[in-house]
Amino acid sequence: MILRRPALLGEETGSAPAEFVLVAGLLTLVTLSVMQLGLVLHVRNTALDAASEGARFAALADAGLERGRSRTEELLTTALGPGYAGGVSAAYGDAAGQAIVVVSVRVPLPLIGMAGLPEGLEVTGRAALEAPAAAPTAG
Repeated sequence: MILRRPALLGEETGSAPAEFVLVAGLLTLVTLSVMQLGLVLHVRNTALDAASEGARFAALADAGLERGRSRTEELLTTALGPGYAGGVSAAYGDAAGQAIVVVSVRVPLPLIGMAGLPEGLEVTGRAALEAPAAAPTAG
């Protein structure tokens, strides 16, 4: 006597390729998202480090704002490329009565396959002036 399975259960032949396509698509999306996040964090951290280094350089007793700004642009060009070094500004400021140098950097966010965020990302580096009497303070 031959036993047959009930017709209600159906067969699962051919379901493996469909499951593979669904799982592979999801894993690809997750992998690309993690890579995108890593790229954005790399650009942010590099810009923040360049701004801080430029502020420290400009705060030296024999340096000035222009030298700090150019140092920041040089670091950004070396680490990220010339397209990231365009939005650098430097100014004197005041923090709790202490004269400081403030270097701001605006960089575009490298979003792959996404539109929007035209303003990019802005980071700021600050450093206390070595010779505060030689530099004007912002008021």
